[in-house]
Amino acid sequence: MNTNLPLKSSSKADRKAIEKNRRIHMKCLYSQLNSLVNHDGSSSSSRVILTLPEQIDEATMYIKKLQENLKNLKKKKDNLISTAKGISNKDSEKISRKYYNNRSSAVQIEINEKGNSVEVILITGLECQFVFTEAIRIFHEEKAEIVNASYSVRGNTVFHTIHAQIKEDSISHGVARIGERLNKFSI
Repeated sequence: MNTNLPLKSSSKADRKAIEKNRRIHMKCLYSQLNSLVNHDGSSSSSRVILTLPEQIDEATMYIKKLQENLKNLKKKKDNLISTAKGISNKDSEKISRKYYNNRSSAVQIEINEKGNSVEVILITGLECQFVFTEAIRIFHEEKAEIVNASYSVRGNTVFHTIHAQIKEDSISHGVARIGERLNKFSI
């Protein structure tokens, strides 16, 4: 029987050490949590020291406030996006129909002509990005000078925008040829 006593006391000491380490670790975690919480601008020197349950309550309220702010910002973002789409749809109605392709296609093309300036908007999936390169090639072949070209990605959709200037002597036919050649990608 005496041989079991050292094992019991050493395992009891191990459990105490493990528990002590756990408490120290939890205290560090609570301290980190408390340091991340915005205490509404109050300085740490003038702030009353809170008990652990009060610190957890404060952190919980702060997280809920952040979640509410995030939800409000997402709503605002969605409203801005839908407003932008509404404006985009209104603008697209002004586009000459002979240059506007079928929306059910994998590639959507919109062409706006303003004097000798042309704006082409290509909307493609991630798998059809070659269309942008081909559009640039077409502009060069039609002797149009590209002023600006950009793109943005949203989910699996890529929005390409190309602004170009067409030479004065080929304005009337240049836009028509560019439109016809680009619309071949939308079929």
